[in-house]
Amino acid sequence: MELQTLYNILPLILVSTAVIITILLEAFLKKSENVIYWFSIIVLVITSVFSLLTIENQTLNFSNTLHSGGITNLVYFVLSITALLVTVSSKNYFERLNYHHGEFYILVLNSLLGMMLMAGSRDLMLTFISLELMSLSFYVLAGFNRKVLINNEASIKYFLLGAFATGFLLYGIALIYGSAQTTNITFIIEKFSDLLYKPLFSLGLILLLIGFSFKVASVPFHMWVPDVYEGSPTVVSALMSTAGKTAAFIAMIITLYGSTSVQVNYETVMKIISFLSIASMLIGSLIALAQTSIKRMLAYSSIAHAGYMLIGIASANKFGMSGVIFYLIVYSFMNVAAFVLVSLLENDSEKLVTLDDYSGLAETHPWYAAVMSLIMFALSGIPPFGGFFGKYYVFLAAIKADLTYLAVIGVISSVISAYFYLRIVIYMYFRKSTERQIVFSKPSENFVLTICVLFVIQLGLTPNLILDQITKFLP
Repeated sequence: MELQTLYNILPLILVSTAVIITILLEAFLKKSENVIYWFSIIVLVITSVFSLLTIENQTLNFSNTLHSGGITNLVYFVLSITALLVTVSSKNYFERLNYHHGEFYILVLNSLLGMMLMAGSRDLMLTFISLELMSLSFYVLAGFNRKVLINNEASIKYFLLGAFATGFLLYGIALIYGSAQTTNITFIIEKFSDLLYKPLFSLGLILLLIGFSFKVASVPFHMWVPDVYEGSPTVVSALMSTAGKTAAFIAMIITLYGSTSVQVNYETVMKIISFLSIASMLIGSLIALAQTSIKRMLAYSSIAHAGYMLIGIASANKFGMSGVIFYLIVYSFMNVAAFVLVSLLENDSEKLVTLDDYSGLAETHPWYAAVMSLIMFALSGIPPFGGFFGKYYVFLAAIKADLTYLAVIGVISSVISAYFYLRIVIYMYFRKSTERQIVFSKPSENFVLTICVLFVIQLGLTPNLILDQITKFLP
């Protein structure tokens, strides 16, 4: 193996080496959780920085199965930063629950490795293996606090439904391999027009789409999301709803189009994705209206946001792909902040934060009320925050692709979602609290919230800075 190849995949080497080292630390070092916590933070910082430093070096490695540089490294950066923010906020959270163990950070690093491999994969089997590496880590993380019944329930539900979806994905890959005689995505895309005449290939493609739809939490494959997000530890829900969704969307784009640009115009796939997008936007937004549990509301909100992002994929143009990637970046910071704010009001592992818990928060904790308000404005798509431009770019891509009806339905869904987002702001500023809220915060959470707020504001004020970089690296 050439040294240049090792240099190209150094972010992956750093994370995989960190997984091995943390396992050894956990095995041989007493009270290793604090050591592993700081070691994980250092590794994640180095990985994110190096991903940006080598972003210009685009190349294919290992017989064209693994891409590095360009958009891949940008996604590495987003995934690493998201994992870093979740890791920083998790220490106080688990200490408060009296369940602080080093295995948590090992699983976070392990899931990150799977997500990074998904983003760089150019082979269906590597995509499958990396997706399972991520999913298996998430199954355990969902039930990490095994003393709590609702955590165990979330883990079992996620595992059973996830295994079912994996069957669709693997069978789809098998059919595609049988038709194309290869699992190399680049080769399959090059022969796409010829392969479409083979019924088994089309069936395999549809099964593959079903598997990915489960991972990105789109309707009608969304049934696991509310229960799993609500039942999992809140910091785990933050990781699954941001980094997990980002990796799944990037893998979906690469598998359908060969890269993060569009080389294939498969009309049937576009119609299927359009249907998934409409169903996700409307069902996610409408059901979220009836929720009083904040985590459950954010879960249905996540389904609606998956619908918005699917608009960009259904548009099948370069502007749509760049819009989806921009949306994923903004959404990661918005949702991490939202879930961290929810975790600060959980006084024990069984506590489910509801709307009433936010009543009068502006009087008792004005800083957290202000941050929550800003995040809710951003999630609802109100300018000048990053969430507005995320929706704007995917809606514009739909219009350019003559899918104006998707943009119209997206706007209607956004209006509906504004109600349940702004309802939280009303509770914080215009309702009196019946009991005194206690916010369990430390400087680590304040640091995470500050970083998220700065990114959301910056991406709203100067969206072209990141969008130009994304467009630059799209082939």
